[in-house]
Amino acid sequence: MTTQTLIEDPAPIAHNTASWPLAQRIAFRFCFVYFILFVLSNQTINSIIILPYVDTPDLDTVWPVRLGIIWVAQHIFGVKTELIYSGSGSGDKTFDWVMLFCLFVVSLLAAAAWSALDHRRQSYSTLFKWFHLFLRVALGSQMLVYGFAKAVPLQMPFPYLAKQLEPFGRFSPMGILWSSIGASPAYEIFAGCAELLGGFLLIFPRTVTLGALVCLADMVQVFFLNMTYDTPVKIFSFHLILMSLLLLAPQARRFANFFFLNRPVEPLPQTRLFRSRRANGITIGLLSFLWLWMIGNNVYGSWTSWYQYGGGRTKSALYGVWDIVQFVSDGQTHPPLLTDNDRPRRAVFDFATTMQFQRMDDSLDNYGAAIDVKAGTLALTQAHNKNWKAGFTFQRPDSDHLILDGTMNGHKLHIECKLAEVAKPLFATRGFHWISEYPFNR
Repeated sequence: MTTQTLIEDPAPIAHNTASWPLAQRIAFRFCFVYFILFVLSNQTINSIIILPYVDTPDLDTVWPVRLGIIWVAQHIFGVKTELIYSGSGSGDKTFDWVMLFCLFVVSLLAAAAWSALDHRRQSYSTLFKWFHLFLRVALGSQMLVYGFAKAVPLQMPFPYLAKQLEPFGRFSPMGILWSSIGASPAYEIFAGCAELLGGFLLIFPRTVTLGALVCLADMVQVFFLNMTYDTPVKIFSFHLILMSLLLLAPQARRFANFFFLNRPVEPLPQTRLFRSRRANGITIGLLSFLWLWMIGNNVYGSWTSWYQYGGGRTKSALYGVWDIVQFVSDGQTHPPLLTDNDRPRRAVFDFATTMQFQRMDDSLDNYGAAIDVKAGTLALTQAHNKNWKAGFTFQRPDSDHLILDGTMNGHKLHIECKLAEVAKPLFATRGFHWISEYPFNR
């Protein structure tokens, strides 16, 4: 493939037209400002400009931008509570919605000022080519991020042991979505490959149209899942739909001719970003490095995450769900200081450095766990209370039994456990069947 082929821009928005309609010029000015600001204000820019081992904050959380958004929330929308702006994992916070309002207003004002100062310009063909490239890279970066997170099934991991013990009625809509997709790694991999396909097609100018169509289909599905399962990525997924539509919008007439009017569709005119062959060569070199850098970082991130919390993670030395068959506190089998709900029902060991006790009401208490197999010791800690500690010695009379002796919450405990069959759920062992005489629906 030649340098010229790689640098060609197939966007057909009136490259050779002397004048754009007024509405088109105003719309372009608004979209240009809005989407650049949007990309700079969230995770997208950090997915493009990746600095290893550097946690760069989103622009909207940096002073003074953050203070401006908080001021608008308090004085325009009357928000009285303290705004959460980072660390929550949600993309639909009050802060995010107010930020979106601010972006919209700023973009309107910028487009109005731009229109007043540059009213004599009749088209933005050259600037549009760069904006088109910007949208390709921004959208493509997110398709790579989410695609790799699903192709290596990490975004929705296979339900951990503690999740398998929770009653279905306690699942949130998002929890149902995460667990159902996580329980079918093949489907998650398929969805990830579909997103990767869209991202990879955006790399090459001559496949941008197909790539944008694939991205649009992917993101419409993701957006409706977010809406119907109350997943807090609604704002972001909707904007990825808008980016896909913006890449396709200049070809609206061609789509109408092909799909609805039964008219011939001519090939797109191909134009290069620069007239200079050398400038085009330098640009394609930089773009190639950028795409390869993003792909490489996503591959590396997926590989390390797989061994950190995915299927390749190190499991606990006491891995399994253990039914507590005898619980003795301070020498009493039925201790008066413990209610039925306080009494642990199961001990759950999954990750190498954590464990959970499941209470009689099915709630879970989470602990940090340090296990020394040689010494036969288990030390527990709590993340929210640095002064809290518990220690046990353990014995394994056989592979199906575990005995813990130690102290916890000022009580001397003796706990006898038996390995439960819960660790082999039906949804994981049922498998696939071409032939089913009756539906197996439980």
